[in-house]
Amino acid sequence: MPDQNAAELTAQAYLYGFPLVFNLDSIERLLHEGIGDIPATPFNGFAHARALADASATFVSVNNDTVYSVALIDLSVGPITLHVPDAGDRYYVMQFIDAWTDNFAYVGTRATGNRAGDYLLVPPGWTGTAPDDTTVIRFPTAVGVIAGRWACAGEDDLPAVHALQDALTLTATDRAAQPTGLPSPDPSVAPDLMFLEKVRVWSQAFPPAQRDLALQESFAGIGLTTPGTSPYLSLDPDRASALRAGLGEGQEELSNATKNGAGAGENGWQLTLHLFDYNVDFFEVGTRDDDNFKITDPNQRIIARAVAAKAGLWGNHAYEAAYAMIYTDSTGRQLTGTNTYTLRLDPTPPVDAFWSVTMYSTPDFYLCANPIDRYSIGDRTPGLVYDDNGALTITISHTEPTNPKARANWLPAPAADFRPCLRMYQPQPPILDQTYTLPPITRT
Repeated sequence: MPDQNAAELTAQAYLYGFPLVFNLDSIERLLHEGIGDIPATPFNGFAHARALADASATFVSVNNDTVYSVALIDLSVGPITLHVPDAGDRYYVMQFIDAWTDNFAYVGTRATGNRAGDYLLVPPGWTGTAPDDTTVIRFPTAVGVIAGRWACAGEDDLPAVHALQDALTLTATDRAAQPTGLPSPDPSVAPDLMFLEKVRVWSQAFPPAQRDLALQESFAGIGLTTPGTSPYLSLDPDRASALRAGLGEGQEELSNATKNGAGAGENGWQLTLHLFDYNVDFFEVGTRDDDNFKITDPNQRIIARAVAAKAGLWGNHAYEAAYAMIYTDSTGRQLTGTNTYTLRLDPTPPVDAFWSVTMYSTPDFYLCANPIDRYSIGDRTPGLVYDDNGALTITISHTEPTNPKARANWLPAPAADFRPCLRMYQPQPPILDQTYTLPPITRT
């Protein structure tokens, strides 16, 4: 019989280590394969999507509102200068994410304005002097991500976005230095235990926040703090069985939390206004060191961090972009392409930038292929038909509507189960204080 204590520890370690592994696996994927329209790119350079994302972008909850510019940063080379161009009146954001998925800095329209600027990116423990007119951004871990998003009004707007993307630069202070990259887990570890090996290797290479060190040490009994040779190479059958059982329990707990515990809201919506508030330690430019955006309960923080990675990796704090997800209709039943639904927004979401509703498959949360190549509907979608009072009724179905108004306002769904996501960029106070209420999705 599996060791119950080891199984329980492993389940806890799965929730603890999932964001680190999922994030660094995604970095590895972008390094070697690319993601959707974002080509493979080495460390310390930007990779640019040149079009809005479509169904080929197999990345969790990728948006269809903005064009991405993504940089994988490795500060083992020392400080790097980021230059951003003048963006005019276009909304954009450069979001900084560490190895553990903490959002620790923002540059862009809301955070720093749209003028050109220079930022010195420095590794943990750096002591030095930045050039004049340069803002220092301290990375909590030596490896991280800059997830840049440029608002794009459609195909005709792409050349202007491309010009801004091409004006982004990253320049290392020591141009001859070579990035260390990610350490490699032992490839001899059994595939179904490789998760633990990745947590072990990567958590030692990229230490967590000081407050999490004791939690990490608590997993010593299952080998996560073991240096050097992997402890997962020669396991007795009972030990291996306990670890596998614990990983299964952790996966099930995360799956349930992702579907049911992302954030309570009204009418079936899961408001993730505070899902990304698990960073309570690192506040660089553009972030809010504000108790209203901090998860202080340690257990809730660890679970929220894992849910955020699984359901919306590289998602923003709500004060930058608020997200609301929904799985069920007004009767509490799972949304599925075998039915037709409506979503009536009256009024539409109050935002300073823009809003959209994007369709995703489950359980992968990928964009859904459809005959009209429409992956989202929002205030910038051409041809929508509004009511005289400005309300908008969106039709959601797998089958194309025949009614002209429903056809104009159609958000195509897959044939199977699905989960829409509402994004609200630069949300106004009624969204953040929840005095704006989202309506239910109703089966017709």
